[in-house]
Amino acid sequence: MTRAVRQATTDDIWAIHVTARESWHAAYDDLLGRETVDDVVDEWYAIGDLESSISDASEREDAVFLIAEDRTVDDAFAGDCLGFAQVVPWPEDVSVGYLTRLYVHPDVWGEGVGTALLERLETALERTFDRLRLAVLADNDSGIAFYDAAGFDHVTTRETDLADGLEECVYEKSL
Repeated sequence: MTRAVRQATTDDIWAIHVTARESWHAAYDDLLGRETVDDVVDEWYAIGDLESSISDASEREDAVFLIAEDRTVDDAFAGDCLGFAQVVPWPEDVSVGYLTRLYVHPDVWGEGVGTALLERLETALERTFDRLRLAVLADNDSGIAFYDAAGFDHVTTRETDLADGLEECVYEKSL
């Protein structure tokens, strides 16, 4: 099997939801607690909201929602969701793409899935945006290491709404 990155469709919603839940539990259970992670995933990855996000991205030139999967030769879209990523315009500056989601199933962490998603996003959006911006929890060592290795620069740290006292780091990368 080979890995493929493609535009997400509404047929991918459940697989994306499951991957979100698995990756959030692996990354944040120790920090936020299992129940809080479930609540966040249920709210942020609600099926109807995912459907709207995917549909919106497919109709706009300044938004992208991608999925990475295993692809076989005989069945072009046969694999499970290995990861997904979404970019929309930053609300205060349309020259900035906001990487709202980039999550990889923990079973394939370190195997290049996140890098493949990010490279595809950058290629798709380099004519639309000057740079990409994202926020990652300050205690997410794996996420921070990934973005540092991918060439993002830490621009600020701010408090997050997820829990009292939690901070998130804002990163940017020129396209």
